[in-house]
Amino acid sequence: MKTRTEIPKSDPIIIMTRDYRAPRNLVWEAITQPRHVQQWWGGPGFSNPVCEMDVRVGGHWHHVMRFPDGHELPMHFVFLEIEAPKRLVWQNAEHGTPVQGPPTCVMHVTLEDLGALTRWTLLARFESLDARAEAMAIGFSTPIEASSERLEAYLATQQAA
Repeated sequence: MKTRTEIPKSDPIIIMTRDYRAPRNLVWEAITQPRHVQQWWGGPGFSNPVCEMDVRVGGHWHHVMRFPDGHELPMHFVFLEIEAPKRLVWQNAEHGTPVQGPPTCVMHVTLEDLGALTRWTLLARFESLDARAEAMAIGFSTPIEASSERLEAYLATQQAA
């Protein structure tokens, strides 16, 4: 199953959807527990030497993603909404302050129980259409799609265990 991406013309959002061959509780666990997130976050060859998650409203998520060439990208998020096992919302912890780098957004993930499948929907809300265009120009969806592929494979190993 592939990730589908929708980019509405007049709303500064990106919507990505994918159906996983796993029950919703397992997908929730895989996206909210650091020991799992470290196994699938990033594309092929990426690793995650640091993943600390305090999954509660106001809790922080500190993550370091290591690229295949050894370069590391530190990320720091704060959770805004949590409705286990259905909804998870976070944003960059530095949101609202001047930061060099790509545009920030608020990430909304919903998990829909479809029986043997779980529909994962990511809605990324940017501050403006220009910010969204800048994020798309630097490849916003590419690492998410690669992570989704790794998550699909990881979920299969978890179900087999």
